[in-house]
Amino acid sequence: MRNVMSLVLGGGRGTRLHPLTKYRSKPAVPLAGKYRLIDVPISNCLNSGLRRIYVLTQFNSVSLHRHIRKTYSFDRFSGGYVEILAAQQTIEDNQWYQGTADAVRQNLRYINEHDVDHVLILSGDQLYRMNFEEMLKTHVESGAEATIAAIPVSREDASGLGIMQLDETGRVSGFVEKPQTKEEMDRVRMDPAWIDARGIPSRGRDLLASMGIYIFNRKFLVDVLQENHYQDFGKEVFPASFRAKHVQTHLFDGYWEDIGTIGSFYRCNLELASSSPPFSFVTPEAPIYSRARHLPPTRFDGATLRGSLVADGCIIGEGAVIENSVIGLRCQIGAGAVIRNSVIMGADFYETPEELAQDNSEGRPPLGIGAGAHIEGAIIDKNCHIGSDVRILNDQDLTEEDVSDDVVVRDRILVVQRGATLSNDWKL
Repeated sequence: MRNVMSLVLGGGRGTRLHPLTKYRSKPAVPLAGKYRLIDVPISNCLNSGLRRIYVLTQFNSVSLHRHIRKTYSFDRFSGGYVEILAAQQTIEDNQWYQGTADAVRQNLRYINEHDVDHVLILSGDQLYRMNFEEMLKTHVESGAEATIAAIPVSREDASGLGIMQLDETGRVSGFVEKPQTKEEMDRVRMDPAWIDARGIPSRGRDLLASMGIYIFNRKFLVDVLQENHYQDFGKEVFPASFRAKHVQTHLFDGYWEDIGTIGSFYRCNLELASSSPPFSFVTPEAPIYSRARHLPPTRFDGATLRGSLVADGCIIGEGAVIENSVIGLRCQIGAGAVIRNSVIMGADFYETPEELAQDNSEGRPPLGIGAGAHIEGAIIDKNCHIGSDVRILNDQDLTEEDVSDDVVVRDRILVVQRGATLSNDWKL
């Protein structure tokens, strides 16, 4: 594992996650109250014995850089690092990253180190737990030039993914990007018995999707990127490579969620808050790491909580009701507030007495959720001032709408934007 370099792709503009990506990159979006999406691939690397990690960034990357700098540091004897590779103009290339493959191409000089044998390429906006040592073993033992992590999926889920067809040895023999018709899916269908025989229950799933997790032999990766102008791995590099080169698959069947839309972000967080979450953070042998914050314990004053995650440093007032929700760091919730099926991201700071006095003089509610507020089916971004008796519910069943400068509806979910102020008695 010492000779493996990891590259985590920081993502593009994140338009499908807007407005959560209005002021931050996708990997910097908060997750489960106290983590950020970038913590997942980095933690998987650390738990797999990988210590040479680059994060490639481009859009709204300041908060991501700050998080990585304050979270991941190694002692001088380990030889490890997590470093940022931000898009920059050079003599060789003066353009922004044009895709996943182009982002790697523009940073080949960091890959061309003498002791790098393999390159692991990861996405920065997925939730899963994987031991990459097992994937590297599959790659080396098969003699492949590249290996793709693959997960069985149903036909209902296949239309948004890259689907692969394999031969009996697990080598890629066909590839269809986001198949939409039955005929396209039939063309890359796998026999469920083949999947079952490899220790993974097919359960009616007859398609294998790329997870966007790749291992390359360094020489093959450098050659293919220098000899071609491919911009994307899934759409160009692999479809052009599997006929002439050995592209292997590594089968995986754990929890895996691509958090690329407001709907998937909302659904994933609420699943994590449920009584039987599909992904557990309580895994001592493979924890998800994040920034250590020196915050006080959360305080409850006669509140009622059911099926929820509550992060550090919160104050939850008397008579508040919180059900099936995620409550983020430093969140202050007033007495009698009701929060159901919602993601409250919390705050980056506590207000000082002077700031509270200024809020009062300007007629602005203090930071947090006011007394008697009712929030349901919503995402409240960080540092919001939500007044007393505010009502945030999508009673009108809006699908996509800009309600105001501070509130939008995406995928039928109300999103209150970062730093917004909703005065007392505000209602949709």
